[in-house]
Amino acid sequence: MNDLLVFSDEVVKAKAIGAPIVALESTIITHGMPYPQNLETARQVEAVVRAAGAVPATIAVMEGKIRVGLDDDTLAALSQARNVAKLSRADLAVALAGGQTGATTVAATMIAAALADIAVFATGGIGGVHQGAEASFDISADLAELSQTPVTVVAAGPKAILDLPKTLEVLETYGVPVIAFGQDAFPAFWSRDSGLKAPLRMDSAAQIAAAHKMRARLGLQGGQLVANPIPPEAELSSAMLAPLIAQAQDAARLRGMTGKDVTPFLLQHLLELTDGRTLTANIALVLNNARLGAAIARAMTG
Repeated sequence: MNDLLVFSDEVVKAKAIGAPIVALESTIITHGMPYPQNLETARQVEAVVRAAGAVPATIAVMEGKIRVGLDDDTLAALSQARNVAKLSRADLAVALAGGQTGATTVAATMIAAALADIAVFATGGIGGVHQGAEASFDISADLAELSQTPVTVVAAGPKAILDLPKTLEVLETYGVPVIAFGQDAFPAFWSRDSGLKAPLRMDSAAQIAAAHKMRARLGLQGGQLVANPIPPEAELSSAMLAPLIAQAQDAARLRGMTGKDVTPFLLQHLLELTDGRTLTANIALVLNNARLGAAIARAMTG
């Protein structure tokens, strides 16, 4: 495996001394935001992880290697790259074998983090069960990945465009611990309260780290989902968003959108409908998750 993983100098030093490391995905850079905002946000997220006492490891596939940690020049190049593949479990190996450049989704980042022996991964939101999945069977690979790969994932809940009750049902079926941080309500990405109760609640990074270690002691497969609510000042209410999400979903159906094309289309449509407010909220929640991810990583190594 050593010939597939390429660690940045910063990550090499962190691993040598047992310092806490937080994995970060790269699709937020290549598919989530326009340039130069994507690069500015990626740098901000890494800076927040460092300020919180951990080392960031942004993960991407480049030239047939899994890059674990990107220096600033590589991060800048990736932020402007064209035709970057969006990689999940199904196509990660193909991209590596073909020497492609690929950005890692939640599922692919979890796989790479586990290979690199990194236990904590901070992201924006996870995928889940799409509306109408009973007909389309459109369910994100992120959910199955959480059931089999031993990484604690910090997110602001599933993206609000999804069917949240069905997403929770699938996670329960897969035996994935779903932990709301600091509240009983299950958050919904841009909103702190989805109207659903979270299956579990924890109030400290130390509790979350202890639960991760206990799962390993018990020999349980899979990771944990930590649903970290967006900061109150950045929240967009679910009441305001609901009709806009419905409008975006109608537009996607009219265009015959399916598979990986659906989520980017919906997020772009909502960006336009909210005059950019969803993007501002995205940045706030990603930074908030990076901060909590670093605290959990510190507790893991403490």
